[in-house]
Amino acid sequence: MSFNYGLRPGTIQKITMASSAVSIASSAFGSQTEYVRICSASDFHIIFGGSPTATANHIFIPGEQPEIFKVSPGEKVAALGANNAVISIVEMGA
Repeated sequence: MSFNYGLRPGTIQKITMASSAVSIASSAFGSQTEYVRICSASDFHIIFGGSPTATANHIFIPGEQPEIFKVSPGEKVAALGANNAVISIVEMGA
């Protein structure tokens, strides 16, 4: 389990999965974003990049297990999860 050790929350994005077979990408992270906190009530997979597409071979995150990842401004995260799953992405900085 990940914890927030003094990071400031910023923009909050949510991805709602329309189908369990389609990857959906977030908007680009802001210029002050250094980390993102990602979680969902359902299991899902993610990948980071400029134009990412998540598959079942990418990072697996179990439901209800928030994770914090180091990212670069302008990057995006793509998620692949169960139909109607909601993925919460909180951009964070120092």
